[in-house]
Amino acid sequence: MSEAQAPSARTRVVREAHRALYDRDTAYRILDEGFLCHVGFTVDGQPFVIPTLYGRKDDTLLIHGSAASRMLRHMKESLPVCVTVTLVDGFVLARSIFNQSMNYRSVVVLGKAALVDDPAQKLEALHLLSERVIPGRWADVRQPNERELKQTSVLRLPIEEFSSKVRTGPAIDDEEDYSFPTWAGVLPLAMETGEPIADERLLEGQKVPEYLRNYSRMHSAKMP
Repeated sequence: MSEAQAPSARTRVVREAHRALYDRDTAYRILDEGFLCHVGFTVDGQPFVIPTLYGRKDDTLLIHGSAASRMLRHMKESLPVCVTVTLVDGFVLARSIFNQSMNYRSVVVLGKAALVDDPAQKLEALHLLSERVIPGRWADVRQPNERELKQTSVLRLPIEEFSSKVRTGPAIDDEEDYSFPTWAGVLPLAMETGEPIADERLLEGQKVPEYLRNYSRMHSAKMP
């Protein structure tokens, strides 16, 4: 495991501080397993939180967006953002409703995001984003043209100020509640794919590619 770095005043976890982790290995494992983030930012004093796709390249987050989005329309050289990724692993069912919880892994990254302007770098970033979500798909589809590239934006956010928070294990009840007659434990949750549904206008003879038949988020997390 990589050495933990000292958290900043903004990223130090206050509530349930014992669940906080500040090493890059933990943060990167969580980030690489996920693909959907929520980007928080403020425009004219109004907070917004936007869900979007992301990917990680080394110590940088690459965030997908539309050139017409509110976030990009108000962006000049850089934009202060808060990016959050959460993976839910299970419902924790306690004997009291107060102690009900979830097992989860989350990462918060703070910093200033900047636009990726160079067309070659933007195309490289979009390739990475595609492979992070569905490995193998990029080479199987038409590549973006110049017009589509202009309509698509990518933000680059250095992973410098961050923290992770993880909860695992069973319910933690008050001692007097352990004799309460109800079931307690953990209901695991996992993301699973269903049977692929073919498009109505699919060309004859097109079969479901292997990268969809064998799809899993854990496999995707291992892609470079």
